[in-house]
Amino acid sequence: MIASVDGRVAAVSPEGAVVEVGGIGLSVQCTPGTIARLAVGEQARLATSLVVREDSLTLYGFADDDERQLFELLQTANGVGPRLAQAVLAIHPPREVRRAVSMGDLKALMQVPGIGKKGAERLVLELRDRLGSTTSDTSLDGPAPAGLGSVTPVAPWRDQLTAALVSLGWTGKEAESAVAQLAPIADEQVVATGSVEVAVLLRQALRLLGRP
Repeated sequence: MIASVDGRVAAVSPEGAVVEVGGIGLSVQCTPGTIARLAVGEQARLATSLVVREDSLTLYGFADDDERQLFELLQTANGVGPRLAQAVLAIHPPREVRRAVSMGDLKALMQVPGIGKKGAERLVLELRDRLGSTTSDTSLDGPAPAGLGSVTPVAPWRDQLTAALVSLGWTGKEAESAVAQLAPIADEQVVATGSVEVAVLLRQALRLLGRP
């Protein structure tokens, strides 16, 4: 198992990044929140999980060990594969996933593309006793989880989206313009669901800007 990668970021895309380790470029699939923390040419360390299939080897990257462990645990639920598990973490941080499952918050779980009411109910039924208590998590103002010391807290959606676009090659001015155009959509998301889906906004920003 490849538990982590540590090296220079060679490339960043909307789906992930290439990290050079020992002269080898490793393609790592990441959520928008993780991508936003990466910059081409800089050093990065990601917790990783290798998914092996008959016809492929896919490496998934995460901001910290807690995200990786939750990614792997989500896949123990019936009908949840790596892509859906990653989609869950693209929409909700680990603390919110645990809260939603432990409290049976189907509405929060159904915010994830690919999860309907039955899927949300199945996650609650199968994972409620395995995800751990939300009370054991650090508070929003407390220290980051133990693991990768360089990980920073999740930024507000504006900063997170701007950083992701800049890392993909646009100027700060271009990124800020796209973010400003998407602000009404983000506001609608907050009213409808109580949170901002950065993954959705990133895809819309890419459509607005085109390739850099």
